[in-house]
Amino acid sequence: MLSEHVWKRFRVDRPLPLFQEQIKLLGRWLQGQRRDFRWVLRDVNLHVEPGKTYGLIGVNGSGKSTLLKMICQTTFPSAGTVTSVGRIGALLEVRSGIHPDLSGKQNVYLYGNILGLTRAEIAAKFDDIVDFAEIGDAIDRQVKFYSTGMAIRLGFAIAAFLEPDILLVDEVLAVGDARFQQKCLERITQVVANGTTLFYVSHDLPTVEAVCERAMWLADSYVRADGPARDVVNLYRASVEEQATMAVEHDTGVRILKVEITGPDGGQICSGEEVNLRIVAESEQSMFGAFHIGVSQGTAMPVFVLRYASSFPQGQFELRCRMHNLPLPKGRYSLWGAMRAPRGSGPTAMLPWQPLTSFEAFGPIAIRAPNGVMVLSPVFVPADWEMS
Repeated sequence: MLSEHVWKRFRVDRPLPLFQEQIKLLGRWLQGQRRDFRWVLRDVNLHVEPGKTYGLIGVNGSGKSTLLKMICQTTFPSAGTVTSVGRIGALLEVRSGIHPDLSGKQNVYLYGNILGLTRAEIAAKFDDIVDFAEIGDAIDRQVKFYSTGMAIRLGFAIAAFLEPDILLVDEVLAVGDARFQQKCLERITQVVANGTTLFYVSHDLPTVEAVCERAMWLADSYVRADGPARDVVNLYRASVEEQATMAVEHDTGVRILKVEITGPDGGQICSGEEVNLRIVAESEQSMFGAFHIGVSQGTAMPVFVLRYASSFPQGQFELRCRMHNLPLPKGRYSLWGAMRAPRGSGPTAMLPWQPLTSFEAFGPIAIRAPNGVMVLSPVFVPADWEMS
């Protein structure tokens, strides 16, 4: 797959046909501020070899989905070229490629025919598709009567088991439950091993690192970084942490003064070992509430969250938390903190979620289940708390 100097723009929404809106539009025109188009992608270059895995990351509206749509030719660039060779299987939306008035079985054969497969080739994979989708007899029912989860499972099963040359997956796995996500990641690994090229869009940064060899970070329609997945994801995480720090408000009555996180005896933090956390905070008044800490990578759901409920004194106090076993692979992580009051006792957010610090964990590159699949689900971490 090759894209060279790709630019893409969309027409800006037309103003409402109201008198005041027309006056505003006329004023902008007279001031030379006419803008009929908005650039979504600017000078994007991408070269992916067959059988490789490529991740696209960035905030919503950065152009990730638009780039995938140009690869599968549902839209076209305003300038530049996008060239792809082979059959393309795309899962860009929850019901992408699924016709609601057809049955699940009819959709399987229709999708396969679009990919250029013969009826015999589709029939050979039909049972595997139904088993993976876990929809049983509903395969003969019209898709418009499916739940959202059933539609997702069917769409992914069709796209993955018909084994296209290029597979595009755009954030739809986030809608499914954790078990289905793990199942899909395992299937993606098998498909890629058979030579399929994968383009994967997700806000779940650990899955991008686990699945993709290379990644591209898009921001404000430009390419901010392009290279090995781990390096690009780390740059993106650092940017997210910086923006979150700048957005924190400090007028809630509770302030964090100091945060320390260390391994055993003050040493480095290692996978599977004890971790000690020390937080010094200050409160304008005594209160009863719960202090929460969470560990995450980038904008994804926290890997785990710990909670300590107690009466907190007025003035300065110190919290200590000893985690018995850190279940994280090697990498850089963000530590977040928040304080919540019981419901019905006034404002619940005594301290909104905010980044406290970042830390490096040393250990294996990945923690995997016995079947070899990356373990990404939230986990339980035993911990002891103290306050002074």
